[in-house]
Amino acid sequence: MELTSTAFLVTLIAVTALAVLLALLLWNRVPGPAPLRWTARVLMIGLCQLTAICVVAAWINGSFGLYSSWDDLLGTGNGQDASAMTGPPVGRAKFTQGGDGTLSTYVRGSHSKLAGQVIVWTPPAYDAPGADRTRFPVVMLLHGYPGTPRSWMDLGSMPGALARLVQLGEARPFILVMPEIYPGGVNTDCSDTPQRKIATWLARDVPDLVAKNFRTLPEPKGWGLMGVSTGAFCAAKLPLQYPKVFRAGAALDPDPLTGDAGVLADPGLRERNSPAWLLGHTKGADVGLFLATSAQDKESPPRQLAEFARAAQGTGVRVKTLVRPAGGHNFQTWSGMYPDALGWLSTELSPPAPAP
Repeated sequence: MELTSTAFLVTLIAVTALAVLLALLLWNRVPGPAPLRWTARVLMIGLCQLTAICVVAAWINGSFGLYSSWDDLLGTGNGQDASAMTGPPVGRAKFTQGGDGTLSTYVRGSHSKLAGQVIVWTPPAYDAPGADRTRFPVVMLLHGYPGTPRSWMDLGSMPGALARLVQLGEARPFILVMPEIYPGGVNTDCSDTPQRKIATWLARDVPDLVAKNFRTLPEPKGWGLMGVSTGAFCAAKLPLQYPKVFRAGAALDPDPLTGDAGVLADPGLRERNSPAWLLGHTKGADVGLFLATSAQDKESPPRQLAEFARAAQGTGVRVKTLVRPAGGHNFQTWSGMYPDALGWLSTELSPPAPAP
């Protein structure tokens, strides 16, 4: 039973209820001398408390994505071996409808050989009368570390936040795609390493999956990214690495744009996969980047955004920055950046258009 599954949480709730019921039934029926009876009662109380704590811990973990698997929780191994990951190929992916209007699937990429969850939401205009031949722009939402695709729904107010902006005329009706950014539980800052090709998963396998199953605009003019924290680092990096796939990226409170030695220990690999290095090695690419943070965010200081914007001058890469006066490194702050970020993406990506 998966650590983050609904079945696991429901099982824990049932066990907690059973423990309480048994304690009530057996409280005055424990045989033996008084010390033994009181010892048994203390153990019953302890069992009730332990199961209740497990329920709360499982709910918090599912909401915040602190641990993605039992191996992640127990610290066993270094994540699932990519060659051992299983799942249906992109061509046989089956989407299941969620109660929140999203569609979800688990798929194994043919290029990266990695497998993970991908959640998709289509705007109301997608199913409107007469829109059956209309293709829509795509925005991939990249969660942070730790986190899961569901972090966008459970904490990030998506897709409702986008739907409201569309109703107000402040954003385009995007198809939202929420993939895992570290399938198998190993974070590489969305980079290809000798062991795991996560950049390939995000830039080839996930777009292939979405393009095969939904009416999307052609790459790159119809494809963008928006990410938070580690996902923001990826949203700034991937358009520079794959300008033929993504035209724009919105990075909300990105991790250090020069790379994180705690994630990629190899200095050469880390440098070549950093937005700061890629900026000077992307020539003639039609790419735009939106970088946002708050003046109070020490994890993503405004200084790095200003330095990046200066470095972008003369490269042809379009860079827009936003610094909010207050806010922490959390979804409360990031959701306040949505109107600016999604409004900017609406100017960078093509509008919905009839299929040729």
